[in-house]
Amino acid sequence: MPVSGKSRSPRFDRYDLIIIGSGAGGGTLAMALADTGARILILERGDFVPSEPENWDPEQVWKFLRYRTTDRWLDETGAAFQPYTHYNVGGNTKFWGSVLYRLRRDDFGEVQHADGVSPAWPISYDTLEPYYERAEQMYQVHGEVGHDPTEGARNPFPQAPIAHAAGMSAIVERLRGMGLHPSPLPLGLIEPGSDGGCVLCNTCNSFPCRLGKKSDAEMCAVRPATAFDNVELLTKAYARRLITDAAGRKVEAVEVEHDGEVKTLHAPLIVSSCGAVHSAALLLRSATDVHPNGLANSSDLVGRRYMAHLATMMQGFHPLRMNHDLFQKTVAINDFYFAGPDTPFPLGQIQSQGRTHGVMAQIVVPWIPLWAYQAWVARGVDWLAMSEDLPSPDNRVTVERDGRIRLTYAPNNERAHRELVRRFTRVLRDLGFWKVMAYSHRTRNTTHQCGTLVFGTDPKTSVLDPFCRTHDIDNLFVVDASFFPSSAAVNPGLTIVAQALRVAEHIRVNHLR
Repeated sequence: MPVSGKSRSPRFDRYDLIIIGSGAGGGTLAMALADTGARILILERGDFVPSEPENWDPEQVWKFLRYRTTDRWLDETGAAFQPYTHYNVGGNTKFWGSVLYRLRRDDFGEVQHADGVSPAWPISYDTLEPYYERAEQMYQVHGEVGHDPTEGARNPFPQAPIAHAAGMSAIVERLRGMGLHPSPLPLGLIEPGSDGGCVLCNTCNSFPCRLGKKSDAEMCAVRPATAFDNVELLTKAYARRLITDAAGRKVEAVEVEHDGEVKTLHAPLIVSSCGAVHSAALLLRSATDVHPNGLANSSDLVGRRYMAHLATMMQGFHPLRMNHDLFQKTVAINDFYFAGPDTPFPLGQIQSQGRTHGVMAQIVVPWIPLWAYQAWVARGVDWLAMSEDLPSPDNRVTVERDGRIRLTYAPNNERAHRELVRRFTRVLRDLGFWKVMAYSHRTRNTTHQCGTLVFGTDPKTSVLDPFCRTHDIDNLFVVDASFFPSSAAVNPGLTIVAQALRVAEHIRVNHLR
């Protein structure tokens, strides 16, 4: 699928705007500014994910890691590990499960948790609400108002909810009978059920869509943006560092490794949208005499406050119940999201998940034969329990002398998460499941990463201002999940998109006239 605006080499050495990264932040920003006529360059470290049978092959995706980066990061002990991250057009959105939640209104304020405080944001829900609406339109979000006890007043979703499959529909009725409030998951899917649209398969989350019908940043943002003659996409282009002027107040250029050459590309406006880990690493790699600890780091917060949700995969198993649902990722339970009469502190969210494939389970315990896992998962229903991770300055991204990334991370708020898993285990047993399985990635969790370049109004306590411009560098913005002051307990994707639309409007008015 050719893309207009894609270049084998940069057409120019000077642009009006350079965006580093093509995911939820960078891709959305490019699309929102494409009609300005400004000369825009998107730099993408990877290439297009090819449309091929392997897209939907669990063995290729999960056992052989066909699409995952081969990079090795270091953990807090210095041990190397392969992160769950991907370098390609559309970024990690190519592999997300398309759950596109708004943060809850109360998430924008200070919230007391079992093990600490979730800090307030420098903007309110009302500030972001119109951009949430635009984001849902742009990413074709399906949902329905009126079921979720945490949602509050809002306009209808742009698309109707995805209907529950027969087995999940029966579970939903049972959950309601328990006094819970199951609600439709807000899902970004393109034309589900239509000829040529999404086929509601069992390979959505963690798989790329072979049909191009997942609402990812490539399909919803990068491809329409590059249809404009003024927007250029350069793939296999690694941003090594940012180059500042002598005074250190402005970024003048990006040093890019492309086709075996190092090139210097200039622009009066630079946006980093590399993801929370890589945007922090880019600023740290770009240290100068004026900024010896990395760019925009006068607060000493660049790379700090890394957050990733506390996430436990759960499966209810019954040996006599075959699960015939192909697409079961349609339900959320938010009854435990905030403190209430029966919940002393916020616990988090439950989501139904895409089907587990036998090879995915075998990776965890490889000595059990594949046929046994296949028989097991055919009788299981998959869920995700997700709790908020609280910001800590000790959880951080750093860059080693040899350029490798070190992720020092210890989950917190674990008391709340254990209680959420305990309560939902009881729910699954009340639903009649004989066995409940649970698994967590814990300290090597690199999904839903956020918080490494926190935004705020005070340069002493934040890296970015409320429009995601760095306090220290006048023309440098960061538009990805780096800006999050808190992680909340819902998927971050839609909030990244909404803030990208808000920042794009600010850039359009103040920087691209």
